[in-house]
Amino acid sequence: MKELSIFIDESGDFGEYSAHSPYYIITMIFHVQSEDIQPAIAKLNQELSYLHLDNLCIHTGPIIRKEEIYEEIEIDERRRIFNKMVAFIRQINIRYKCFYIEKKHISDVVEATGKLSKQISRFVNDNYEEFLSFDDVKLYYDNGQVEVSKILSSVFNALLPNPIFRKVMPTEYKLFQAADLLCTMELVRLKLENNLFSKSESMFFGNIRDLKKNYLKPLSKKEWK
Repeated sequence: MKELSIFIDESGDFGEYSAHSPYYIITMIFHVQSEDIQPAIAKLNQELSYLHLDNLCIHTGPIIRKEEIYEEIEIDERRRIFNKMVAFIRQINIRYKCFYIEKKHISDVVEATGKLSKQISRFVNDNYEEFLSFDDVKLYYDNGQVEVSKILSSVFNALLPNPIFRKVMPTEYKLFQAADLLCTMELVRLKLENNLFSKSESMFFGNIRDLKKNYLKPLSKKEWK
């Protein structure tokens, strides 16, 4: 059996345009199950354990903004956590793809879901033979937003023979946490290109040249072109 796992995360909401939420992004990580990533997961968990962060669910946005469980953690340690997840992604054999809309050009949720559905459909159609080469295509999503669930169901059920949908808890899969990081970094890239960087992002990443060199460029090598 040849199996493809797709881990999906999103950034933003389907509400009206606002300066703090200018984009809606859906990110997919593609992992061929025959590619063993367990040693890399074990290494990541061990390194987090050294930081006394056993069983940590890495949530990139709050790491950058110093929110939620990271509220009391200083920036140097938050950067260490972030860097370990980046290293994990660079080490494993996966690909990813981001789909996004700029909300100021979207009139309502119907138009938003339509445009995202078209982008994802085009991508699947462009790579149709590769998707069909797998016996099973399994999609993992936490059902965080009903619109995303509808998009995934309508697109993949229409285009592939028997896609399998799985609801996941983010704590259970490092690849879901990796999708979260890549989704956040796509948002960072878009905001950087459009001069929308926030104070917390500027503080966390510091030098723009280092951001591009150390994070954006290396991670982009994993993108499914």
